[in-house]
Amino acid sequence: MYQVERLKINFKTVEEFKVFKEYGLQQLSMFEDLQANMIENNCESPFYGIYYGNKLVARMSLYKRCEKNNQYFGSDQEYIELAKIEVLPEYQRKGLGSTLVSYAKSLGLPIKTIARIKSKNFWEKHGFFPVSYKIEGESNSTLMIWLPNGETGEFAKIS
Repeated sequence: MYQVERLKINFKTVEEFKVFKEYGLQQLSMFEDLQANMIENNCESPFYGIYYGNKLVARMSLYKRCEKNNQYFGSDQEYIELAKIEVLPEYQRKGLGSTLVSYAKSLGLPIKTIARIKSKNFWEKHGFFPVSYKIEGESNSTLMIWLPNGETGEFAKIS
């Protein structure tokens, strides 16, 4: 079983993130997010990862949100924005992505994410469902929602 851990915001993590940037798509890159968190001196890292030996092989970013009049989760409902998830190519199809998603779900809050580039089936397999929402500038992306306890709420689901 793989263990998910909160990543530290430091220069070692910057070096580890550079490996992902070489493989990933620009919109999935967490490198800039990490640098911004270092500048802001954010001690609560939003980054989580899985190591294989000493090598970071899978990562995600989770942001806890709470908004007034949120159209998906109601007023003042805390939720998690799972902004990015990435597994290095040679470690894909080994359950690492599923382990990261399971960790996020274990926090017990609703989750919002964007299914990009043919990942909609992955999210649906993990209990997320698409909702009607136009994502500016992203024609191949779908907003996906997961609710604790299998709730579906009053959402405008799409197929």
